[in-house]
Amino acid sequence: MLFLILSIICSVTVGVLFKVARRYEISPVQIVAWNYVFALILCYFFFSPDVTNLVTLAPWGIYIPLGILLPAIFLFLAASIKQVGIVKTDAAQRLSLFIPILAAWLLFKEDFNTLKIAALLVAFPALLLILAKPSEKTENKWIYPAVVLLGFGIIDILFKQIALHTTLPYTTSLFVVFGIALLTMISAVIYDVIITKIPLNFKNIIFGGLVGVFNFGNILFYLKAHKAFAENPSTVFAGMNMGVIVIGSLVGIFVFKEKLSKMNFAGLFLALLAIILIVISQTI
Repeated sequence: MLFLILSIICSVTVGVLFKVARRYEISPVQIVAWNYVFALILCYFFFSPDVTNLVTLAPWGIYIPLGILLPAIFLFLAASIKQVGIVKTDAAQRLSLFIPILAAWLLFKEDFNTLKIAALLVAFPALLLILAKPSEKTENKWIYPAVVLLGFGIIDILFKQIALHTTLPYTTSLFVVFGIALLTMISAVIYDVIITKIPLNFKNIIFGGLVGVFNFGNILFYLKAHKAFAENPSTVFAGMNMGVIVIGSLVGIFVFKEKLSKMNFAGLFLALLAIILIVISQTI
């Protein structure tokens, strides 16, 4: 249970760091780039990836789009936290789990039981209520958490496809994807520095390093939690998604004083209910 709690804390802390960083003159592009520098280093030391067979065995058709999409959605995550807050962004990110579930149903023709259908029927109004704007000042800002939801859902599908390639360890694939993501962000930083004249800043290294450490910590502890609960993976699945929504909401409301309407609270409740239904559907 300790690993699961640590994973939840690391996940929420990433959002907190982006929320705090907006108080300073920082570049989200540089922060995300440095995040991958630190995450890549930690991945190398903790997982000792074996890259000797990458050329012949690696599914590059999945690695490359994932390595590009991952940092792009990370930037939308930072923008969403800035525009609508931690509560709605974390909830949208966790509701992204329904994208691969829908894909499994519509594209891969997996069997669906009544509970999964009920979970989907609950998840859609939950999303609408969570993203409902409390005032006209937030007009059109719903697009950021919406992109986060869709983006992380597609990323989840791609990671699941990578997991099917058992010829390479999952952690080696993770190392390669981080490497591609870093190259993607280096290109973005070069564009920022040369074209838009945004200077390199030491603050970005500090925040990027912290984001990288907690981002990697989230992955490391999540994998360890799955190993510890190998016979009951639904516990990790439920604990992670519900834990992030609950802890993220508490932090957003009480620490950063984010204002939520009654509709938003109703949406959060329905999101938790949808996750519970999914977990139950996987255990019967």
